This record gives sequence, C-alpha cells and structure tokens, in this order.
Amino acid sequence: MATRSRRPPKLILAAGLAWGLLSACSPDAPPGVDKARLDEAVSRAVGDPNTCVLIAERGGKTLYRYNTATACAKKYPDCEGAGEMAVGDLLEAVAKDGRPRYLSCPTLPDRSRGVGWAAGPIAGKDQVYAAVMEGDRSFPGRMMADRLEAAFRRAGASGS
Repeated sequence: MATRSRRPPKLILAAGLAWGLLSACSPDAPPGVDKARLDEAVSRAVGDPNTCVLIAERGGKTLYRYNTATACAKKYPDCEGAGEMAVGDLLEAVAKDGRPRYLSCPTLPDRSRGVGWAAGPIAGKDQVYAAVMEGDRSFPGRMMADRLEAAFRRAGASGS
C-alpha cells in the first residue's frame, strides 16, 4: 500500500512563490500618500477598465500603479506617427526630459474608439506621472491631465 506524502505538490509551491514575488514587486504609493485615497481619486477622475496611471520618481523607480500590470502593458497608437507605445514608454520619456505630453487619436479606423495619453511632472514633487485611457469614451490627453492633476491634489500626492 502506497503512502501519500504530506508535502504540497511542486506546482502549488511554484505558484505561491510566483504570486508572492509579483505582489512584492507591485508599486504601492508615493511616500506619505495613502494608496486607497489615491486610488479613489484617480478612479473618480479617469477610472475605466482600460485606464492605467503610473507615478515614478524622476530617477525612474515606479511608486504607484492604478490598474493591473496587464492593463498597463497594453500598447496603443502613439498619436504622433505610425508607432505604438505602452504607458511605461511614456513614463520613461517624461522621466528623462520632464516635458508634459497630451495626446489623443482614434484607435479604430471608424473612429468609434480612441486613446488619450497624458504625462508630466507632479507639482511640488520630484516625481512624474503618465496615463493612458482607451475606449469608446476616452478623454482627450489634455482633459486627462487636468482631471489627474486635480485628483493628485485631492489625494495629497502633489505639492500644490
């Protein structure tokens, strides 16, 4: 008669380890900012299943992510040419040069869906943000920036 081992199967251990590593790497919030308060403010401002907002130090370390890593990894038209980008690409660019960007364009030929991009420095902080919103009701980039800057103030994430 065979006896069963009380050790968990290797697959379960591997899955648990992977989940732990992913959770540990997920950005929380900028120092001194309550993540739940920031999540709520961003959600009210630009919340949508296809929205991603990232905040990072100018040096590049990501401090905050609104939405999932999967949502934030999606690529959309860059609205400046024939290329595509993800919100992380925009975050890297603004972290390097500090130049605000507000872009909008259709994502489908019939113009039934669009994408808005917003990025720039966060007032009073040595931090930058980048955001993308795609869908049939996406905001233009400049409107996203206005709404996010107000959300950052409400949540205490900006210095003004």
